[in-house]
Amino acid sequence: MNEFQRIDAFLEAFSRKPAPFGPGDDAAVLPPTKREQVVTTDALVEGVHFSRRTFTFGQVGHKALAVNLSDVAAMGAKPTWALCALQLPDDVSDKDLRELSAGMAALAAAHGVSLVGGNVTRGLQLSVTMTVAGEIPQGRRPMTRSGARPGHRVYVSGPLGSASAGLEVLSRAKRDAKGKLLVDKEWEALVLAQRSPSPHVRWGLEASRFASSAIDVSDGLVQDLGHVCEASGVGMTLDSGALPVLEALLLWAETEQHVHQHALTGGEDYVLAVTVPPSRVPAFEQHLQKLGHGAFPIGAVTRTRGIVVDGAPFAGRGGFQHFGR
Repeated sequence: MNEFQRIDAFLEAFSRKPAPFGPGDDAAVLPPTKREQVVTTDALVEGVHFSRRTFTFGQVGHKALAVNLSDVAAMGAKPTWALCALQLPDDVSDKDLRELSAGMAALAAAHGVSLVGGNVTRGLQLSVTMTVAGEIPQGRRPMTRSGARPGHRVYVSGPLGSASAGLEVLSRAKRDAKGKLLVDKEWEALVLAQRSPSPHVRWGLEASRFASSAIDVSDGLVQDLGHVCEASGVGMTLDSGALPVLEALLLWAETEQHVHQHALTGGEDYVLAVTVPPSRVPAFEQHLQKLGHGAFPIGAVTRTRGIVVDGAPFAGRGGFQHFGR
């Protein structure tokens, strides 16, 4: 298919509005809103964020949108629309393209996100760049990284370390005679966390009623909480024994230290970390529990700069970085 036929094939999986409120014009027209909006952009690049050896095209499409939805969730916003820019190598077939869009479209539908436009170009490796917007609920303010204060409690929305462990499981996996990756059933939850993360959008919306600051855990817990500390001018103390982890990680890891290493520095979990003023903690916990969501306390905000884990200043690299050592 030519360029325009490929665009049409990609869009088949989406429920879309006609142009100019959906794809089809030089730019999409967005309806006016009285609410504050947040906008984010992120990319999934072959060889950096995924390998076709260990990911299906559907999983690439899902994850490309999921990582952006997590950023929107960290701001306490409800996602609304998205743009998608594709870079396609010559060996990506029409079937591959439809599978990629189906994975993305299913997640978009689950969160009420409309695809309003994008771009496609030819390139040497597969790359999916998304721009996603969301709206802040009426009467609320966006959660940012700069509101943490000494004495505030630190919470996360879900298990840590699973995705980085899943990446290791996939890197060691062998194939059967038909080329299918062989992953032991007991490690499937770790692999799922790496391939198909579930952005905590509803959790972020509800936490925004109480939280003083927030961030999504994409590059490692310590590194990402370090950004909150820097923006807020504070420090944090964390309890490694309080970090929520999946049973599969406990079974897979060689030692307790190995578990804590993944939980503290492993990236791509896409859970949310928030700080909550002490006076709001009871209501925060009760509200999320009533809605069936977990809220895991892992530490507290301090006046002294830096992050302390189990009573000792954290040493070493706290997570993933694209550049530098």
